[in-house]
Order: sequence, then C-alpha cells, then structure tokens
Amino acid sequence: MIEENDDLTNEQNEKIEPQETITRVTGMYKEWFLDYASYVILERAVPAIEDGFKPVQRRIMHSMKDLDDGRYNKVANIVGHTMQYHPHGDASIADAMVQIGQKDLLIDTQGNWGNILTGDSAAASRYIEARISKFGLDVVFNPKITEWQASYDGRRKEPVNLPVMFPLLLAQGGEGIAVGLSTKILPHNFIELIDASIKHLQGKRFSLLPDFPTAGIADVTGYNDGLRGGKVRVRAKISQYDKNTLVITEIPFGTNTSSLIDSILKANDKGKIKIKKIEDNTAANVEILVHLPSGISPDKTIDALYAFTNCETSISPLGCVIEDNKPLFIGVTEMLRRSTDNTVDLLKQELEIKLGEFQEQWHFASLERIFIENRIYRDIEEEETWEGVIQAIDKGLQPHIKHLKRAITEEDITRLTEIRIKRISKFDIDKAQQKIDALEAQIAEVKHHLAHIIDYAVAYFTRLKKEYGEGRERKTEIRVFDDVDATKVVIRNTKLYVNREEGFIGTSLRKDEYVCDCSDIDDIIVFTKTGKMMVVKVDAKIFIGKDIIHVAVFKKKDKRTIYNMIYRDGKGGPSYVKRFAVTSMTRDKEYDLTNGNSNSVVWYFSANPNGEAEIVSILLRQVGSVKKLKWDLDFSEILIKGRNSKGNRVTKHPIKRVELKEKGVSTLKPRKIWFDDAVQRLNVDGRGELIGEFKGEDRLLVINQSGMVKTILPELTTHFDDDMIILEKWIPNKPISAIYFDGEKERYYVKRFLIETEGKEESFISDHPKSQLEIVSTDWIPMVDVEFKKERGKDRKENMEVNLEEFIAIKGITALGNQLTKDKVNQISLLDPLPYEAPEETSANEIEVVDEEDVKPEEKAENEDKTKEAPKSSSDDTSNSPDDKYEKGEDGQITLF
Repeated sequence: MIEENDDLTNEQNEKIEPQETITRVTGMYKEWFLDYASYVILERAVPAIEDGFKPVQRRIMHSMKDLDDGRYNKVANIVGHTMQYHPHGDASIADAMVQIGQKDLLIDTQGNWGNILTGDSAAASRYIEARISKFGLDVVFNPKITEWQASYDGRRKEPVNLPVMFPLLLAQGGEGIAVGLSTKILPHNFIELIDASIKHLQGKRFSLLPDFPTAGIADVTGYNDGLRGGKVRVRAKISQYDKNTLVITEIPFGTNTSSLIDSILKANDKGKIKIKKIEDNTAANVEILVHLPSGISPDKTIDALYAFTNCETSISPLGCVIEDNKPLFIGVTEMLRRSTDNTVDLLKQELEIKLGEFQEQWHFASLERIFIENRIYRDIEEEETWEGVIQAIDKGLQPHIKHLKRAITEEDITRLTEIRIKRISKFDIDKAQQKIDALEAQIAEVKHHLAHIIDYAVAYFTRLKKEYGEGRERKTEIRVFDDVDATKVVIRNTKLYVNREEGFIGTSLRKDEYVCDCSDIDDIIVFTKTGKMMVVKVDAKIFIGKDIIHVAVFKKKDKRTIYNMIYRDGKGGPSYVKRFAVTSMTRDKEYDLTNGNSNSVVWYFSANPNGEAEIVSILLRQVGSVKKLKWDLDFSEILIKGRNSKGNRVTKHPIKRVELKEKGVSTLKPRKIWFDDAVQRLNVDGRGELIGEFKGEDRLLVINQSGMVKTILPELTTHFDDDMIILEKWIPNKPISAIYFDGEKERYYVKRFLIETEGKEESFISDHPKSQLEIVSTDWIPMVDVEFKKERGKDRKENMEVNLEEFIAIKGITALGNQLTKDKVNQISLLDPLPYEAPEETSANEIEVVDEEDVKPEEKAENEDKTKEAPKSSSDDTSNSPDDKYEKGEDGQITLF
C-alpha cells in the first residue's frame, strides 16, 4: 500500500505544472535599467513636441548656425563641430544629418546625398557639403527667445529647444525605437500644414493626411489621426506601358526601387506572378519597366503585384513625442494645434522683444536730442570728477524729460558721455526727429501686432506659404483601395491531378488524370459519388473519398456557379433533384449533399459557371408494372436553393441511368455592375454609378481622351486609364459620334462609326501629334453648338447648331470624316440630344438565385414535400413519371455517370 501511495503521489506531482518564480532585482540593476531606458527615450529616439527635433538633430542645426557664414561647409566639419554638443560618434551624427538633408527642407545640400528612391547611400561626409536653407534660417533660429543650457561637458551652451515657428515635426515626419517605446510620425504636406494652421487660428475645423516624398497612392481610411492602432495602406503607381509591359512610376513610402524589385523577383520565383524581365531606369524619377510574357493579363498582373509584392505596403503610425521630459501619445491634429499655439507664443515673445528694443532706441534717441539740442554737454566743462559729470548732465536733462516713458538711469547718462564731438558738431535736428518719428511708427506697428496677434500669426503663415510653398504641392494621391483577392490574381503555376477511383487529389499525382492549373494558395472543392462534398487546401496528395465525380478550384462567395444534381436517397429510396450554389464553407469539413441516409448515390452531377440549365433524360429500370421508363427533366424548372436542401422528388422507382439530352443557357438574372470613381474600379456591391445589367457576353465600351476606343468584358479586376471619359455598356448597333481637330490639316472633322472588332483597342482620330479629341458622344442623335472666333475687321459669326446624325453617315472607324467648318472655331459644346426611341434588347429567361437562408421554414417544407405532375415530353412515346416534382433553377458544364 505504501508503495502504491508513493507512486500515486509521484504521478500527481508530475501533472502539476512548475510555478513561475519571481526574482526581485536589487542593487545596480534596480535603477540602472530604468535610467538607461529613460536616457534612450529622452535623449536619442523620440522627438520633442516643442520643436520637433531629436537631440542629435537639434545639435546639428545649432552647430550649423554656429558655423553659418552663407557658404557651404563640409559635412565632416559640421559633424566634428556637433561633437562638441553631442556625446556620440561621428557616424551617428553624419547619418542623422543625411536624413535631414534628404527631406529637402532645412538644409541646402551639395554633392551626392544619396537617393531615397533607389536607396543609394550618400557619399562620405568629407565629400559633401551643406548650409542652412533660407527656410531654416527663417523659422528655426532666434537666439533672443532661445532657452539655453550647458552642454554635456559644461564647456558650451546649447539650446534646450529651438524656437521653431512651424509644424516641422509633421512636415518631416519622425521615427525612432527606444527601450520599450517607439514612435512613427508620418510626413505631411507643407502647404496643407500651413493651411491647417491658419484654419486653427481662425477657429475652423481641419484634417491632416500624410503626404510622402516617394509619392505613390495612399488609402488613409484607417489613419486614425496618426494614433496607435491606425493603419495607412500605400501603393506604387503602376500603369500599362504597352501590351506586354507595365511601368512603375511612383513607389510606396518606406521602400525603394531595389527592395521593390527584389520583392517582385521573389514573387516570380515562388510562382505568384509571371514576368519576363525587369528594367530599372530610375534617375531623378522612378521608372521600373516590368516586361510580361505573352498571354499574361496586364490588369491581373497589376493586382498580383499589389497582393504579393512590396508594391503595396501597410504603415502603422504611432504618434509619440516628448513633453516635459515624459513620453506623450498624441494625434497629428493635436500636434498641429500645439505647434501653432507655440508659434503664436514665440511670435508674441519676438514682438515683445522688438517692442522693448524700439522703445529703448526711442528713449536714447530722445535723450541724445535733448543732450545735444540744449547743449547740456557744456555743463560738464567745469566738473573735475566723474560723479560731478553725472550729476551735471542729470541736472541739465531734468527740465526736458517729462515726455519720456521711463526714468533716466546712470547707464543712460554714461552713454551720452560716449558721444563723439564729431557727431555733436554734425548733429541735424530734423534728421534726429525723423528717426524718432520712425521709431514711434515702428512701436505703434508692433503694439498693433501684439493687440492683434492672431491676425499677425495668420499673415506670418501666409508669408511662409507664398515664399516657400512653390513646388511643394501634394505628391501622394489619396484614394480608397479595394482589397485584392489573392486567389483571383495569383498565377496558376501548379497542375492539379485526381485519382477518381481511389479518391486522391494533389499536385504530385502526375500519372493520374489532369484537372486544371492551380496555385499553392488555392482551395479545391471536391464532390464524390456518395453525395459528399469537401473543400481542402492544395497539397501534394490528399485523400478525399473514393469515386470522385468533380474537382475544381473553389471560389469564395461565388453565387454564379450553380451545381445541378440528381441523387438516390439511401439504398432503395426515391430519387431527388436539386440545384444549389456553394458560397462559403469550412475547410476540411465533409458535407453531405444528400438526405443523410447511408448508401445514397449520385445519378447525375454538373457544375455550371454561369448557372446554365441543361435538359437530361431519366431512364428507369424495368421493374413491376412501371409503364413510363423514360422522360425528360429540364433543370431550368428547378429553383436554386442552398446546399442543405433535400430537393424535389424525381421518382420513387429505381433509375437505370441519366443521360444528357440538351445543353442549356444561363438562367441567372443579368449581373448589375457599378463603377466607383473613387477607386476607379468596377464592383457588384452597389458602390458608385450603375453601369448596367450584363449577361454572359455583354461588354463595356471604354473611350479615352487620347482618342482610343475599345470594348472589354466587365471583369472586376480591370484597371482604367486616368484619361477615360466614357464608360458604359456597349450596344453594338449604337454609333459613336466624334469631333476632333486634325493636326495635319488644322481643321475640325466629324465622324460617326461602329466598333467592328470586339476587344481590339483602336484610335479614331488621326495620328498626327497635334491631333486631339474635342467632343465624343454615344447618344443616338447628338447635338453640338459651335462657337466661332471673331476675326479682325469682321463681326463675330453666329453660333451654329449641328445635328451630327444628319451631318454625316456612319462610316468606318479609320475614316477621316467630314470637315465641320472652314471658319476658325473658338469652342464646341455638346447639347442635349434629340429624343430617339432605341430598339429594345431581348432578354432570356431570367431567374434569381435564392439562398437557402432566405427561404422560410414553412416555404421550404412546402417546396420539398408537394408534388406536381411534370409536363409531357415532346420526345417519342415518353412522358414524365407521375412521381416527378420540379422547381425553377439554373445550369452549366456536365458530368455523366
């Protein structure tokens, strides 16, 4: 017993997890780590809210001001001078200085300072030069309002904070990683910051969005004012250079052309995208040419670049600054408010100092005039001591100083004694009074500014914008992004195989049946003859179940792929027909599409990518007194429901086989497509402007300002050019009317044409470089107003209204057209078209998909249980079984058993 108890105790002990032990830190470790963390946060990594500088940046700017004589200084010399204030190595100072210089705001640079676009580093500090920019001198320095402190070794004075009168931190951005703390403040647009400061001073609301020096396109819907938890998505600007080439002209912030190209090559190596080669022609501007193999869609590749490479990156801002020697988490809006308020305070201090200086100048100028005009200097001729001299002058001044603003001090009298005889002899009373009057005007002006400090601050920011805003317009385009579905744009670089009999699928079964091309991120949907369905991830070899009847790449939320199925319920039960879509499911979970009874079997199955509904023939076994052994079943009469529906009964008798009789057409409603101008994309979610309802082969008409026209299928991944002016559903027999200026003949021409070749991009204006499109219309009877120029010596010709449908007949797209007029044209405007009743478009049988979740329980039971006699077939001596039941539905590709 004792041994058993011991064993039990040991077993219990083994099951008990070891408890955490807490060791208290004492001695030097107790304080030193916190001291080190505080030092790194305050003195190295995080900028101060007052001036937006980290300590090393502040010391660099202070050193440059020390050395400033208007000429360029070697960076190595500036770095060495900065080491008098900054207790770190020269490398860290040089790197920090290069980063400031590359932001092109505070420092004028000379030499090779690197390239933020390519990632090239700057030349050695002994080869490059710098000086403070005019803007830096204007907004950063003012020794009179600067608070000073001793440098680290006590030998010199350095600023606690520089008196920066501009939201510099938001303009440059800032990033740093400290011990247990980090900051990431994104750069903003120079002009927009000034406008926001002015709005804040005027009591108006404002918003700030980041603007990156690398340009690109940004989605800032999740910016969250730059606070923790926000996110900014940034994309490269990619366009189609020609049929087989893409060009990248702008890159995301935080990347460079080298890292971007590396990410593209890695995606190509992994098979996510397919490219032929890449050319990097970047110099002053980004130009990366991505050459595609023939047969690869440029639009699809653009989305793939966003999905699988650094052409799209995500930036997480974190607004952290130092205030009163403590970290402060703050949004960019509050940063701007505080910076603007600080600027107002600094401007006020500056004015107050100026006012004091002007008053002192006025005071001494007045004393000087009294001293010389009243010849008080003669009163000191008899005095032998310095005290006597002071008293004599003071006594002489007293009758004349009632208008002065303050009392006379000994220092004032001492300054009077220092006036030279030459100046006294040449003293001009009128000039002296003019000087006093000018000082009084300056004093009045400064007092006015102090009384209206907000107006003065607004004028200050307005001046900055006027003097330094040129060429600092926004670079980054703000746009809302659609999420790229990686499964839709990935290159299918792997082949999928199936062993139907044994029940295996995978990419390594090369001796078995080939199914389709796929990618390693695809999901595969599989159906078996027993009515089971499963979705699995692509892999080398996966067991699904014996007797596989259908394998395909699975598309999430796909409501247009409809599955048609006839199955037997159990071993000897009745047979049912059902139509359903599979929009979502759990991966690796087995679903039963039958009624759940064992030994169920699928008689017929087809997968239809556009909801096609075929007609099949049902053949029964010769059993008992069954007379009707064959009849037809039309899947278009079956309702589309959810995958869990039981279906409608076909027959209670044993089926011999089911044969395809006739392929069907789509029974789905035409798909409504919208165009969202904000993201320049098509969608089916109701965002933007409705383009129209599209059936299988319907196309879009696209016309660009450059005079190019084409028709395309309405694929949601399509990219559109910036100069697109017409996007609508294409009606083949509807003519396009255009007026264009021919550069060679220097005349306006009118033409009307139809598009004869689907999918081909063609130009409908002449190819002369000066030719340009003036008006284009897709109205049936377009009207235009022609305004003529006034010729010298003649009256202006009256405007002319032109009916383009009557003006010219429909011709080929390459025709020159008819000359509009010989007179000089000032302007051509499109008027409202004349009324015209367009021919109606014929529509096929259209049925809406019904999700199983939308069917009420009582309706579901009624639909599944009630029966009706099927219509008689037109085929020879066959009619439908009295057991048959139908509902309306859809169809497509087929598989027979």
